[in-house]
Amino acid sequence: MIAIEKLTAHLISICVTISIVGIAISLILLLYRIMKGPTNPDRAVGLDVVGVNLMGIAALAAIMLATDKLNDVVLLIGILSFLGTVGISKYLEKGVIIDRDLD
Repeated sequence: MIAIEKLTAHLISICVTISIVGIAISLILLLYRIMKGPTNPDRAVGLDVVGVNLMGIAALAAIMLATDKLNDVVLLIGILSFLGTVGISKYLEKGVIIDRDLD
C-alpha cells in the first residue's frame, strides 16, 4: 500500500513539473504577443490569457504544496483578470473607462 502512495506522489510531482514548464513556455510566447501584437485587441487577449496562466500556476503550486490556502489566490487572480479585461475592452471600444455624463 505504501508503494502505491509513493508511486502516486511521484506521478503527481512529474505531472505538475511538466505542467509548470508548459505554462512557462506559454507565458514566454504570450509576452511576445503582448509586446509585438499587431493590434491592441490582440494585446488585450494576451493579457487575459496571462491571467489564466497565473491562475494555473497558483493552482499547480497548491497541488505541489498539498495545501488549500492558495485556492483563494486563484479566485482573486480570476476576479482581477476579469475586471482588467472588462476595463481594457471598454477603453478599446469607447476610449474612456469611466463614463461621466454630466448632463
